[in-house]
Amino acid sequence: MTTTAIPPEAKRAPATAPKRRPKREREGAAWVFLSPWVLGATVLTLLPMAVSLYLSFTDYDLFNPPQWVGLRNYTQMFTEDPRYWRSVVTTLTYVVIAVPLQLALALVVALALKGMKRGKGFYRSAFYAPSLLGASMSIALVWRAVFNDGGTVDNLLGTGGWVNKPGFSLLAVALLTVWQFGAPMVIFLAGLQQIPAELYEAAAVDGASKWRQFLSVTVPMLSPVLFFNLVLQTIQAFQVFTPAFAVSGGKGGPADSTLVYTMYLYDRGFVASHMGYASAMAWVLLVVIGVVTAVLFRTSRSWVFYASEGDR
Repeated sequence: MTTTAIPPEAKRAPATAPKRRPKREREGAAWVFLSPWVLGATVLTLLPMAVSLYLSFTDYDLFNPPQWVGLRNYTQMFTEDPRYWRSVVTTLTYVVIAVPLQLALALVVALALKGMKRGKGFYRSAFYAPSLLGASMSIALVWRAVFNDGGTVDNLLGTGGWVNKPGFSLLAVALLTVWQFGAPMVIFLAGLQQIPAELYEAAAVDGASKWRQFLSVTVPMLSPVLFFNLVLQTIQAFQVFTPAFAVSGGKGGPADSTLVYTMYLYDRGFVASHMGYASAMAWVLLVVIGVVTAVLFRTSRSWVFYASEGDR
């Protein structure tokens, strides 16, 4: 009777799974990689916010130690400062004008680019360029020259310089923001390309016109992207500074018609050296932006459609 030799490798003990590192060691490695971000967020964001909150309850002029005054900055802001309320009204007017016009133009251009067969990349880059350049002071100064007395708008329309007219100066500032529609346009274009073509084909078979297809297919399917752009652009609009500062020459004129909130905050903090008052203004702005954002999220339940959720 013969026996079969067992190969040497068969006699080896079965391989064991590699041991996992202890949980504490894994967490330590994660904190090491996160430490630059945590340090930056603490030193550059959280700590300045805490100092700003403290200064909002003080009288501080940048040169002398802050003096605690409690709620005096807030009460003065709401009850004794008419220019503050003018800046609030101006900012709200600007937001109502600039944000809808910018989103509408971005959507129209995105729809046009979606149907293009050639040159889409070139036009997409060309339309996106103002978003990169428009926030600079140099472009804002050129914009002021265009809308000034004897500028391009004056020569074409004969209406005089918008910059020097209280009824048109804020519109000139808003148009500079509208001109920077490239970023929301790119987002809209990406959203349009995700809409299935079968939906348009089914609507066409049912006899829907192009306008009906836009209302019944494009708008519902694009509503999450529209909501995203609306939130971002609204937050940015409340913080507008450079266009208004450049167009008005840093004074918010004429007749405070371009005195947006952040410009008045700058004036109180760095021109009048009332840094405690400016800090209080900054915190009010933060709260207002948070409330507006929360309202947008709350109302989005009734008009934002998510294809993955059958009840929306």
